[in-house]
Amino acid sequence: MKPVPDPASRLVINEAKTWIKDKDLTFVASEADNYALEEALRLKEKHEGEVVVISMGGEEAARVLRSGLAMGADRAIHLLDPKFKGADEFAAAATLSKAIDKDGGADLVLAGVQSDDLGTGMTGTMMAEFLQWAHATVVVGVEAGADGKTLKVRRELEGGINETVEVPAPAVLTIQFGINQPRYASLKGIMAAKKKEFKVWSAADLGLAGDAVGQAGAMYEVKEILVPEKKSKVEILGGTPDEAAATLVERLRREAKVI
Repeated sequence: MKPVPDPASRLVINEAKTWIKDKDLTFVASEADNYALEEALRLKEKHEGEVVVISMGGEEAARVLRSGLAMGADRAIHLLDPKFKGADEFAAAATLSKAIDKDGGADLVLAGVQSDDLGTGMTGTMMAEFLQWAHATVVVGVEAGADGKTLKVRRELEGGINETVEVPAPAVLTIQFGINQPRYASLKGIMAAKKKEFKVWSAADLGLAGDAVGQAGAMYEVKEILVPEKKSKVEILGGTPDEAAATLVERLRREAKVI
């Protein structure tokens, strides 16, 4: 579960123009990750087992994890280390995969299809490669096979078309927005979350060298971010309705070249 700035926040680019000023922002779980957690909880209710939430970051990640525990997850793993800062999708996937291995593996890993901040949709598929597991993306339906060794997965394709595939477990699935309706944390759930297991692991705990995590382990470097320039303008066409219509048609033909 990835902590991202609250969508209602006012975002300001930092002085170095490499990211936003995030010191005083409120962070929440990335929206697609909430759908992934809800799907995990529903699978648990149907087939038993346990749900473990994992997040990487500072106190903002800890808050996201506590929220996940309050929703119903059984335990949490917080990847906390200054060395993790600045990770790109590759470094994040490598770190998260190591945490899954250290925790004894899993039958299924669910992640949001993409994060609300970067939106590249790559971390989940990279995790599958690091773990050497099967994977499916843009998932809108999950059913466990009767043998417990396969999963029937429905994927959303372009043009409103869906496809159904069968993948062997263990697997990594990236969950699409709207697959379900994420539940709210109840007061009972919030109180119960305080007593649930909450592990904290550093890079050293995962056996990762400092140059393999965070910005040092990233595959690309952000040079500059900027706010797109607004180039659109509005022009009121004068004259009678017939004259304005004639002018508009001429502009569409001569300037826009759409007719």
